[in-house]
Amino acid sequence: MSTQKEVRQQAGTVEENSLRMDTEKAEQVVDALNTDLADTYVAYHQIKKHHWNVEGAEFRDLHVYLGEVAADLEEAADEFAERAQALGGVPLSGGATYEEHATVSPEDADVYDVRTSLEHDLQMFGDMIEAVRQHIGMVEDFGDYTTGEVYREALEDLEEHAHHFEHYLDDDSLVVESATN
Repeated sequence: MSTQKEVRQQAGTVEENSLRMDTEKAEQVVDALNTDLADTYVAYHQIKKHHWNVEGAEFRDLHVYLGEVAADLEEAADEFAERAQALGGVPLSGGATYEEHATVSPEDADVYDVRTSLEHDLQMFGDMIEAVRQHIGMVEDFGDYTTGEVYREALEDLEEHAHHFEHYLDDDSLVVESATN
């Protein structure tokens, strides 16, 4: 283990960057990216919880699908973090830090039925979609089209998954309910 203890950059700071974005603007963009990074990891852990605990007639399809959603969230988180670093910032890290900075709240530790779980996911994704849309406007006002593109890719995935959650929650099903007599 290294004994080096020199801090290269303090968390929460933004330094000059080689991308030539004004530091004041970069601070705002890094703050937005870190908020979305935190939201994304909170969502990731909730989705993984549902992936692990899903049961019922649609188990297999939902288990696989939620695994795909988690992978997309993990990829978006990586893009947010790398862009924050490129702009001279320090990406957030650590579970407690993510929950502290997130604007979305995870459900509690209990396991819920599949429908309730997906309703929670849909609500969280809706909140994240609204935030990402606002951040796209901000970064483009700053002329930061690259971060805008990072956000557009994340938004596309969030909207696609929200749309799929909505379909899973539809009341139409091929599953026949058994009659109790």
